[in-house]
Amino acid sequence: MQYRTLGRTGIKVSPYALGTLMFATSVGNPDPDDSARVIHKALDAGINFIDTADAYGDSEEVVGKALKGRRDNVVLATKVSRPMGDDPNRQGASRRWIMKAVEDSLRRLQTDHIDLYQIHRPDPATDVEETLSALSDLIHSGKVRAIGTSGIPASDLVEAQWVAERRGLERFHTEQPPYSILSRGIEREVLPTVRRHGMGVLVWGPLGQGMLTGRVRRGRPNDLRRAGLVKHLNDERRIDVAERLASLADEAGMRLTHLATAFAIAHPDVTSAIIGPRTMDHLDDLLGGLDVALTDEILDRIDEIVPPGTDVGTLDQAYLPPALRDSALRRRPVSARSAA
Repeated sequence: MQYRTLGRTGIKVSPYALGTLMFATSVGNPDPDDSARVIHKALDAGINFIDTADAYGDSEEVVGKALKGRRDNVVLATKVSRPMGDDPNRQGASRRWIMKAVEDSLRRLQTDHIDLYQIHRPDPATDVEETLSALSDLIHSGKVRAIGTSGIPASDLVEAQWVAERRGLERFHTEQPPYSILSRGIEREVLPTVRRHGMGVLVWGPLGQGMLTGRVRRGRPNDLRRAGLVKHLNDERRIDVAERLASLADEAGMRLTHLATAFAIAHPDVTSAIIGPRTMDHLDDLLGGLDVALTDEILDRIDEIVPPGTDVGTLDQAYLPPALRDSALRRRPVSARSAA
C-alpha cells in the first residue's frame, strides 16, 4: 500500500478508506461479527483509514468492538451534526451539541481519542467561529487529533480558514465531498480551494452510490437495496453514462468497480476514496483493484463521456444550501417583484 499524507496533518493514510455505513445492522450487514471480519481483512490488506459517523445507526459500536486490540494502527474518523433524534439540540454544529456528541462517539467507539472529527453537513444556524472554538478545545484536550468537514461549499471553506486564522483557532484539515465519474462538480471549485489551503480530501461515493458497481444496466432489474428509495439510482441519464463506462471498462480489460475507484484516487487533490462494502465479497472485489492505474488514454476517454467539473444528474444526498432549499430566499415579496 502506498500511503498518502492527509493534508498538512502529517498523518499517513491509505488511498482507500473503509466506509462503515453498511456495517450498521439496521441498514447494512445485520451480523456485527461478519462486519468485524470484513474490517479485519481490510486492515490486513493495508487499509488503515476507517470512516464512520454518529448518525450511521450502530456503526460506531460495531467499529469500536471490531477494533479492539488494533486501534493504535488505525486512523479513525467519525462525524457529527446530523440529527440524532427529535430533539432540535441533538444535531448541528453548536458547542453545546459537539461537546455532548463527541463523548457519545468516544464511548461507542471504545477509544479515548478520535483521529479525525468531521462536521457531517454545514450548519447555517451556527456561527463557524462557535464551531471552530469547540473543535479547537477538543484538539487541545487530546480527545480529537484533527478536524474536518463534509459537503461544505467552497465559499464556506474559505470563510472557515479565514476565521481560524483571524481568531487563532484550529483550522479544518480535511473535506469529505461526494466524488465519482458521475459526480465531478467538485473539480470546478471545491478541489482547487482545498488545494490552495493545503487540506486533505477523502471522497465518498466513488461507485456512484451503486451506479458503477456493474449491477445497474439498461433493460435489467435494478437489485440495489436503495433503488426504491433514492431517485438518482433510476435516473435515465446516469444509466446511459453507466452503460458507456461499462463498455469502456470492458475494452480496458477491467471491472467497472476498479475503473471507478481508480479514477477517484487518480486526482492529485484526492487523498483517499471511501469504499463501503457490506459483505466480504464486496470487499474482495474492491481489493482486487488495488493495483489498477488508469492510463492517460482511459482518463481522456472518461473526460469525453463526463466532462471535467460536471455532474450527471443530482445525488439525493447532496447538500443543498439554504438559498436552494428555501424559496423565500430567492423571491422578493409579491409587492416588490415588478420594476414599476
